[in-house]
Amino acid sequence: MVGYITDWDAIVAEKQIDSLTHLNYAFALPKTDGTIDFPANGWKLEKYVQMAHAKNIKMLISVGGWGLDKQFEAFAASPQLRATFISSVMQYVDKNQLYGVDIDWEYPTPGASSDNFRALMQELRAKLDGKLLTAAVAAYGDNAAGIPADVFPLTDFVNVMAYADEGAHHSPYELATKALDYWQGRGLSQNKTVLGVPFYGMPGDVPYNKIVRYDADAPSAEFSKYLGGTVGYNGLPTMRAKTKLAMERANGVMIWTINDDTLDKTSLLSAIQETVQGKSASSP
Repeated sequence: MVGYITDWDAIVAEKQIDSLTHLNYAFALPKTDGTIDFPANGWKLEKYVQMAHAKNIKMLISVGGWGLDKQFEAFAASPQLRATFISSVMQYVDKNQLYGVDIDWEYPTPGASSDNFRALMQELRAKLDGKLLTAAVAAYGDNAAGIPADVFPLTDFVNVMAYADEGAHHSPYELATKALDYWQGRGLSQNKTVLGVPFYGMPGDVPYNKIVRYDADAPSAEFSKYLGGTVGYNGLPTMRAKTKLAMERANGVMIWTINDDTLDKTSLLSAIQETVQGKSASSP
């Protein structure tokens, strides 16, 4: 159970991370010269590290995110700048007692970009010295094609972002099955496949907790009226179904983001946990 948390949102409640095995702190932002802008709120990181260590959760720094392709392309093409990047990452991991690094390069393209991604992952793997190395990848298609299959053995696992698809519903159940078919068809083993699920709706990146506050019936549905429009998301039934799919065909679930969940019986995280435990969550 991998949960992303963000440096720009409020600290999540401790009970929200109890069921997690890994906690990814987003984002550290790479620059074209290989240096990195790390999250500014150091007190938040310190708080999360304390929480994670107390609960035996492995915490990683997630580097990248959407819109940083230009920066990755620039520094990853140079052995010297890759070395600068890796040195900076390792200092941050060691200083903050983290368990490793999650690379979120969205998205390398086939050819030179793909080769540079491979080189970056190879060199980072060599320096991590037993710490974790994971990657977040697109669900399928052109945005996924630049991830070379020979990086799979370098990773501890791969977070498949099976969401943000085009269309009225950005993350239906069918998208999850299509994403698993794509990556496992390319040779990603089941034990390294982690199925990503969204705790937000589209369009507008609307947090699930806001959708529920606006519409009391939203937890049982996949579409809801929100601020005069219609938003598509994963309600409790879909989240339970995706969890069962992950239990059958993957080795875990990844959540973007824990910050977007509710704290009551409508919680998506609770629905995942109860499904894993073989329980039937009560309807909201």
